[in-house]
Amino acid sequence: MRRLGPMTGSAKIARRNIELAFPDWTPQQRAELLDAQWDNLGRTFFEFPLTDRLTPSRGRVEVVGRERLVAIARSGEPAVLISGHFANWEVMAAAIVDAGVPCRVTYRAANNPHIDARIIRTRARYGVTLFAPKGGLGSRELLETLKDGQSVSFLNDQKFNTGIAAPFFGRTVHTAGAPTRVALRFGAVLQPMWVQRLPRARFRVIVDEPIPLTNTGDRERDVQAGVAAINAYVEAKVRERPAEWFWVHKRWPQEDYAET
Repeated sequence: MRRLGPMTGSAKIARRNIELAFPDWTPQQRAELLDAQWDNLGRTFFEFPLTDRLTPSRGRVEVVGRERLVAIARSGEPAVLISGHFANWEVMAAAIVDAGVPCRVTYRAANNPHIDARIIRTRARYGVTLFAPKGGLGSRELLETLKDGQSVSFLNDQKFNTGIAAPFFGRTVHTAGAPTRVALRFGAVLQPMWVQRLPRARFRVIVDEPIPLTNTGDRERDVQAGVAAINAYVEAKVRERPAEWFWVHKRWPQEDYAET
């Protein structure tokens, strides 16, 4: 991927994203990050067929803060788990299942039905139930899931055109508000987590302190504050390990890509 990635159309997007996120970096620093993120992305793609082996039970995933997931499982109450596309984001589901949390993992169904079926089969091998929500991030379906006592998890770091406007790396982006909305409606814990890549195809999943939500009675303002907090969390983790984020997605508004 370090050789092939720069020849793809995604290279321009990744390069521009890095410029938007780190305008004060030198060209050399940006070039090094661009190269490093291809390395991580290539590893993630080639690890996918082996995802069922990248689990805590196989000894390849350590979980920091696992007690928070166990507490959710024991409470019998649903939670909203959020993260972003860090390192190999697929391994987070294994950590959730391993802790005993009944959870439906939201994802965007692949355009190719054969690939989509492969994704579902691979994740099912270690107990993950995938959930491809429909319009509006499937708000009605999400509510039904939480009413049944199941938690839901989201990768809440991608562009959502009809989402909530909030800061991200000093610019305004649109982010899906459904995770925050359903957490507020059910009084559910908004539990952030992320993944770090370790040597030799091993990983560390970190389950951080829950993100506090306010319920002032002004629902839109409360949702806005929750989305801003999620964006701030994702940004902090990207800054900590920038080579392990998914830079090939158009996260910012279209006008920010005029130069690509």
